[in-house]
Amino acid sequence: MNNNLEISELDRQFMRMACDIASENIDHGGGPFGAVIVKDGKIISTGGNTVTIDNDPTAYAEMNAIRRACSRVGNFKLDGCVIYSSCEPCPMCLSALYWAGISRIYYANTKNDAHDIDFDDSLIFQEINKPISERSIPCIHIDDPHAIDHFHKWQKNTDKVKY
Repeated sequence: MNNNLEISELDRQFMRMACDIASENIDHGGGPFGAVIVKDGKIISTGGNTVTIDNDPTAYAEMNAIRRACSRVGNFKLDGCVIYSSCEPCPMCLSALYWAGISRIYYANTKNDAHDIDFDDSLIFQEINKPISERSIPCIHIDDPHAIDHFHKWQKNTDKVKY
């Protein structure tokens, strides 16, 4: 893995692969996005955007690649892995990449490039920064006295796997 901020020829090869996946994905009815997850110079998984194919709003290229990589390594953490994405990750994918423990994110097209072809995540970026009471989808807190019980149960569980 490249531990500095320089971009190597291998990085460029993996990025080209992510972009090729994006292009091929269009030919198969998917969106114009591709991703490659790599560890120690070896490909762990790839993914293309299959939102419309799978009728799944979470089936972005990065999410599909994360799911496959986690399945292959047998862990929900992808420590030491890097991702090459044909486009700057959206808020959902960026969050998932952080949760997965990806060590580095390389991307080709920017969110502005995506905006220019009608893939616009600016609403979500704006909504995240708003107070809950001002979000366009109402987020309503229901104070349920039993809701905290399962949190306490989790906290006391000595067999839990922390994540």
